This record gives sequence, C-alpha cells and structure tokens, in this order.
Amino acid sequence: MHTDLWNYALALYTRPGVEEACLSLQAQGCDVCMLLCATWLQGRGVAPTRDRIQALQTLAAPWQQEVVSMLRHLRQQWRAQAQQDPQLAALREQVKGLELQAEKLLLQRLEACAQAWPSGAGEADWLTLLTPEHARGHDALNQLRVAAAGLQEAEDGA
Repeated sequence: MHTDLWNYALALYTRPGVEEACLSLQAQGCDVCMLLCATWLQGRGVAPTRDRIQALQTLAAPWQQEVVSMLRHLRQQWRAQAQQDPQLAALREQVKGLELQAEKLLLQRLEACAQAWPSGAGEADWLTLLTPEHARGHDALNQLRVAAAGLQEAEDGA
C-alpha cells in the first residue's frame, strides 16, 4: 500500500485514463494535487471536517497560484516556439521539471498537513468536497473516482 501521498499519486496517475482525466479537470480550473490528495484521503478512510478541508485549501491555493500555475503557464507559453528552437525546448523541459517538483512539494505539504488525521473513520466523499462546484459533474471526475477505487482494490488485494 502507498502510505505516502507522492507515491500514491504516481501509482494512480499511471492507471489507464487518469492522466487524461486529470488534464481535463485541470483545464476546468481544478487543482489536480488537491484531487489526488482527496482520493488518497478517501482511500485512507480519513473523515472530512470543515476545518480539515479549509486547512488543505489554505495550504494549497497560494502554492498552486504563485508557483505551480506560473511554471505551467510559462511552459505552455513556450510550446509552439520551442518546436522550432532547440535551446528553448531544452529550457522548456527544465521548466517542466520544476513544475513537477513544485507539484511534488505541494503533495508533500498536503500530506504533512493531513498526517495526524486518524484513518479508518470516514466514509464521506473527499473528492466531491475538494472539487470546485462547477466541475463536480464532469465525466473526468468520475473517471478519477473509478481509477482510485480500482487502485485501492488492487492494493487491498495485494
């Protein structure tokens, strides 16, 4: 079983359809790190509370806006030009690596925030609670939910 959030996120992200679902939700303005954290908390059976949800959101929002999103924007902005410029392509790859590192750090911070919360006590749907309202009915969210349940079943059976 993946006890840390980073390795859990990596395992979930490699499941069929998850990358596409996450990118689709990201295009809808969702914070993919928060969604991955939500499925991790759900799998651990952590009970959601208003204070816990607020703590995660307060931690994630500034980092997502000021670090991850800025790196992502720069990387995306350089996409077309980097196809014609090998040096810019190399820089773009470095920015992509920084973006991934920033997401890893955010997941580590979210895990540290939630580490003391007891597991095995909650059945509420973290994924719905941490998804912006406008994206709650999105098919990609259901695809992520199914993949997380499949990963949990695979880990429980292992």
